[in-house]
Amino acid sequence: MRPSATFTAVLTLTLLLSGCGKQPPGRRLYGPNCGICHHGGAGLPGEIPPLVDRLDVIAQTPEGRRYLADVMLNGLAGPIMANGEKYNFGMPSFRRLDDQQIALILNWLIARGETKPAPVMTPHDIAEARKHHLDPQSTHKERDQLSRIQPVP
Repeated sequence: MRPSATFTAVLTLTLLLSGCGKQPPGRRLYGPNCGICHHGGAGLPGEIPPLVDRLDVIAQTPEGRRYLADVMLNGLAGPIMANGEKYNFGMPSFRRLDDQQIALILNWLIARGETKPAPVMTPHDIAEARKHHLDPQSTHKERDQLSRIQPVP
């Protein structure tokens, strides 16, 4: 059974008006890789920390950008505080993604924060971090060290 011309026209118009297919590349990559746990960036209270309005603050320094790259490449394990709430979770490594893909995801999240102009992560930042393979517990230690020199919301 073929759909009617009217149905096809309505479906096409609905897709165009909804912006379907017009998502930024970072958002498209975020969904199947990060959105499964972090949802739209708000996380899940008490279980998965939020990302929006945090990553932009962390990314303001070279050390913060390195930490974000390390989390994406190596994962993170152990208790953290985020926006005043405790989380004890593990995040897997996304080393399987290439440098450009990781930069796109991070930049999409960073741009959703309040910091303007938003800090920018480059594929080169990711490539430099990729040279140093860490375990998730070492990334957690890096977070602790970072929190001593800058606030980690």
